[in-house]
Amino acid sequence: MKEMTASSKLRCEIRDGVGILTLCDPPTLNAASIDMLVELQRGFDEFVAADRVRSIMITAEGKAFCSGASMTPEAARARGTFSGPLPGLIKHCNPLLNSIRKAPKPIVAVVNGVAAGFGVSLALACDIVIAADTAYFLLAFRRIGMVPDGGASWLLPRLIGKARTMELLLLGEKLPAKTALEWGLINRCEPADHLVEKSLQLARTLASGPGSLGVTRQLVWQALDAEWHAQIEAEAYAQGDAMRSADGQEGMQAFREKRPAKFTGNQGPLR
Repeated sequence: MKEMTASSKLRCEIRDGVGILTLCDPPTLNAASIDMLVELQRGFDEFVAADRVRSIMITAEGKAFCSGASMTPEAARARGTFSGPLPGLIKHCNPLLNSIRKAPKPIVAVVNGVAAGFGVSLALACDIVIAADTAYFLLAFRRIGMVPDGGASWLLPRLIGKARTMELLLLGEKLPAKTALEWGLINRCEPADHLVEKSLQLARTLASGPGSLGVTRQLVWQALDAEWHAQIEAEAYAQGDAMRSADGQEGMQAFREKRPAKFTGNQGPLR
């Protein structure tokens, strides 16, 4: 384990090829302040650029994953009061979510407690979401006269359909992790005492996989907007890159020799 960078609100470390980003502001329930978003973007970019990091995990300290955008007076001044899109969303939240969407490495969100507002969007932007059985999701924008942001109105209908999306957004009620699993909003729900262990095990599995996993997750994200013919063509080009990569060659050779493949994380570009 090696620490890459640190701040008062974010810890970054590497374990067995897994880059772990931990939100560290328990007193605010890890509210997404401008400072935290800046650090999270920087840490995420470092892990994307690091060859030794082959999967990324986002989690948090304390009782919450992320309680949403910071509502302090300082945060309000940073967001601004003019007509039009809020600067904090345009300059920090949206670029971070776009970086997550386009990343060339698989990403796991580990929801240790409440995920509210932007915290929900941050978790759902990842590829695999694991939540503690004591966690819950909350999109209570209605309570403060606001609207969903962070891509929530785009992500939710695609994950759980229109009816359940409307229920979450218009009523603003808590969604327990176990129900979120039943709805297909998240991938796994684990006992809180074993959450870290189970999450690291899964992230290590991704980190030991071929570089083509990154291309695969990009294809799936791309498919959410693509037409059929464009998507099958993109798959064909990506498959050609994968077959020519070192991991692709190793995978085929291992199959012929009837042995486990030893992947190094080499991948071809997604066209």
